[in-house]
Amino acid sequence: MQKKGVVYLIPSVIEEQALETIPAYIINAVKDCQVFFVENERTARRFLKSIWREIVIDDYEWHTIHKAEDNVKAIFIAALKSGKNIGIISEAGCPCIADPGQLLVDEAHKNNITIKPLVGPSSILLALMASGMNGQHFRFSGYLPIDNLQRIKAIKALEAESQKTGCTQMFIETPYRNNQLLEALLKNCNAATRLCMAVSITAPSEFIKTLTVAEWKKEKIDINKKPAIFLLSAG
Repeated sequence: MQKKGVVYLIPSVIEEQALETIPAYIINAVKDCQVFFVENERTARRFLKSIWREIVIDDYEWHTIHKAEDNVKAIFIAALKSGKNIGIISEAGCPCIADPGQLLVDEAHKNNITIKPLVGPSSILLALMASGMNGQHFRFSGYLPIDNLQRIKAIKALEAESQKTGCTQMFIETPYRNNQLLEALLKNCNAATRLCMAVSITAPSEFIKTLTVAEWKKEKIDINKKPAIFLLSAG
C-alpha cells in the first residue's frame, strides 16, 4: 500500500529583509517536500531561494491556493495519496492563520494525512505579545466592514464585548485604509479604551504602541499603506 505524504506548514517572512525570523530547521522541511501549494508563487519562490540558495526551483511542483477550490483540493489530495510531501506557504507569516491554506489542511484531516506545523513569525501573535493586553482571552476578527455605518456598528460591538468579558479584540485593514480605520476608532470608542497599533512588524521601521483612545487623539500618526494590526481592550 502506497504510503501517504505529509503536509508541512512552512512559515515565511513578514518582511522580506527579516530572514533572521525564520528558524534554520525550515530548510530541512523544504528539502523533504516535492510539491508546494502557495498563496503567491512568485514571492514564495523568492522566499525559498533566499533561505536556501542551492534550491533548484524547477525541481518542485507548484500550485497556487487561491480560495482552495475543488480542483485545487483534488490535486492536493491526489499528490499526498501518491506519497508526495507538500509544503504550504502563506504570503507572509504562518500559513493557515487568516489564510486560505486552512481549507487544504481541513481536507488533509478528512483524508487522515499527517500535518506538521512549523515555528515561524506570526504578526497576530507578535502583536498580541507586545501589546500588554489580555493574552489569555483574545479574538481575531480579520477585516472590519468597509461600509462606514457597518464599521461603526462592528467597532462598538467589539468594544462592548471587550468591556464585558475582558477579551482583547484584534483586527486588520487593507493598508491604504489604515488611517480611515484609525479615525473611526478614535471617533467611536470610549476615551478610556486602550488601543494598540502594531505596524510593520519585524521591519526596521517596526512601531508598536498602546495608549488610551484619549491619549491617541493627542498624537500625530500616519500609518497609510503600512501593514498594521489593531488591538482594542476596554476591559
